[in-house]
Amino acid sequence: MPRRKLIAGNWKMNTTRAEAVTLAKAVAAGVGASPACDVAVIPPFPWLVPVADALAGTAVALGAQDVYSETKGAFTGEVSPGMLLEVGCKYTLVGHSERRHVIGETDAATNQKVHAALEAGLHVILCIGETLAERERNLQERVFQRQVYAACAGLTDEQFARLIFAYEPVWAIGTGKVATPELAQEAHKNIRARMGMLYGDNIAAALPILYGGSLTGESAPGLFAQPDIDGGLVGGASLKADAFLKIVAAAG
Repeated sequence: MPRRKLIAGNWKMNTTRAEAVTLAKAVAAGVGASPACDVAVIPPFPWLVPVADALAGTAVALGAQDVYSETKGAFTGEVSPGMLLEVGCKYTLVGHSERRHVIGETDAATNQKVHAALEAGLHVILCIGETLAERERNLQERVFQRQVYAACAGLTDEQFARLIFAYEPVWAIGTGKVATPELAQEAHKNIRARMGMLYGDNIAAALPILYGGSLTGESAPGLFAQPDIDGGLVGGASLKADAFLKIVAAAG
């Protein structure tokens, strides 16, 4: 069965409330009632409720930029999986490169978040990828294995069905640099092969793997034509409806 593509827009720490609602409505209107791929927007935490209201009854799903690994308690500043579900989230990001390399999250923390989110019923977009220094030392496959094994340890087959990978070449994020379709395909193929070795060919074949490195409407068609690229995690281009919808159209 072919893997259905997903285009998810990560707005990061951008937009005012009014801008978020306007953007969400424009994306929903442009996507229409029956898009050829799945579409999600991932606003900052404070705008989840108004964006959920703006998306009500549309084909666009809501996602969160992060989640905590506990259900409740004295964890000031954190947001639980249940809270995200209650405001209407279908997806959550886990392990984004900025969480790993700017905030300092560990592989162990990523694994705990993956488990908590999947156990609650969320779909997890798990971000993995190498830095420029790791790529220059030809360590990307070793990085994939470490990040994949650490994040997915202990998952059940049913949980894997709600897991999505996003390959982030960290050296391409926010730089305007994009891995060529051939380089991106090689990375996605290696990640899928690593999943097959660790968890079996059936899980590996069904796993969607998104590309997440400065994706644009111009680069999207070549990337999405590759056999192991199943959509995109879009950063800067997701902040303008027209630019984001161009990427969505490329995945149709």
